[in-house]
Amino acid sequence: MGKKKLTTASGRPYCEFENSMTAGSRGPILLQDYFLHEDLAHFNRERIPERVVHAKGAGAFGTFTVTDDITQYTKAKLFSEIGKQTKMFARFSQVGGEKGSADSERDPRGFALKFYTEDGNWDLVGNNTPVFFIKDPKKFSHFIHTQKRDPRTNCKDPTMVWDFWSLNPESLHQVIILMSDRGTPFSYRNMHGFGSHTFSLINKNNEQVWVKFHFITMQGIKNFNAKEANEMRGIDPDHAQRDLVDAIENKDFPRWAMKLQVMTDQQAKSLKWNPFDLTKVWSHKNFPLIDVGVMELNEIPQNYFRDVEQSAFAPANIVNGIGFSNDKMLQGRLLSYPDAHRYRLGVNYENIPVNKCPYMVANYQRDGFMQVGNNGGAEPNYRPNSFDDIIVDENYKELPMQLEVDTADWFDRNENANDHYTQPGTLYRDVMREEDRINLVSNIVSAMSGISGEKKNEIIQRQLCHFFRADIQLGMAVAKGLGVVIDEKSVVHMQS
Repeated sequence: MGKKKLTTASGRPYCEFENSMTAGSRGPILLQDYFLHEDLAHFNRERIPERVVHAKGAGAFGTFTVTDDITQYTKAKLFSEIGKQTKMFARFSQVGGEKGSADSERDPRGFALKFYTEDGNWDLVGNNTPVFFIKDPKKFSHFIHTQKRDPRTNCKDPTMVWDFWSLNPESLHQVIILMSDRGTPFSYRNMHGFGSHTFSLINKNNEQVWVKFHFITMQGIKNFNAKEANEMRGIDPDHAQRDLVDAIENKDFPRWAMKLQVMTDQQAKSLKWNPFDLTKVWSHKNFPLIDVGVMELNEIPQNYFRDVEQSAFAPANIVNGIGFSNDKMLQGRLLSYPDAHRYRLGVNYENIPVNKCPYMVANYQRDGFMQVGNNGGAEPNYRPNSFDDIIVDENYKELPMQLEVDTADWFDRNENANDHYTQPGTLYRDVMREEDRINLVSNIVSAMSGISGEKKNEIIQRQLCHFFRADIQLGMAVAKGLGVVIDEKSVVHMQS
């Protein structure tokens, strides 16, 4: 039987499977890349009714208070003056786990924030890690499939997890973080949060800089080791949820310090790495953290389903003074997240109280499932018209996007950006303590020991190559733990 051609759902043969169509290798993704939209839209509709990702989570209301002046960078009103306080909602979650999974599972944690500002809701939808496994959204649904259940056995399968990671060396940075004790945080209160993507800030003079958002836990980092995490799965699978509720009810309100990293466009152009690559971090030495304010969570929702389960966050929800960037993963999420919410909660999901902007909303969207507002009343549902008083405020006009190229193509995401090893190696050698390194290796060996099947040795060897290229000692330690004999000639081959 001959090989099957890769096609779209309509049967059209398609070859650009792994790279999105962009304006230049670092440019924005084009709307005409229909297969990207088809793949993400189908992925969003694979599960009902729980979220496809971030299914299990905990949430709380709170406040954000400005402590430092950053108006030189942004005109966003929530940062307009020191002491200004903005109401907000936060939802923490697991990424790959299902709604009934244990809170202490090894998994990244979602860190989603909704700020109710007078210029609309600002959603910062991040994780407890500054990087991610992939850098192009076309690979997202396929990555998540490896974290879910095998379509034949309906069981979690380490083989498909490590097969995907070993075939995508760009994942190594996040894999090392996940396999460290940071992959099993003690509680939501004891982990940092990151916007992860590169965004932009625009000030009152319409000057733009690139920015990364950090939320540093003021409770201190605290993690389970693998043994403790496994024990907690049996003792209390809802440990993190209970911990957050208990802390707030006891008025031990968790707090995070919001900080920024800022980069000029000139610095971005001369940076060694693509600053819009989600698998990379910005050096804190070259781009130091800038203090902004404090986030405090101080109110548990009275009804979990109403507020936590129905909360919906979208990176597309920005406010005047905050903008996007050429981060391909961010641009994919601009489409994917609102689409997922419209499918899961209905097209009017932003009328649900937890998602509703508490200030004026005026548009021409009408009808649809779950219309819980006044549906525009008797006002016209078209524009232009001669009857209503809705105006366009030119003060909110967005800056034009400057494109450096005039060629749109499916650029290889790793072209001139294939150093997947320097930053993971630095993390292992220079950031982690000896205890962290020991636990990391132990966790990797335990996880990779579950690889099985006829491709077992191939997958293990491929992944070992990535570890060796990041750090020889890391590679040797993992190989020894797996019982793989490595000689000097093999090490040289793996590093090449």
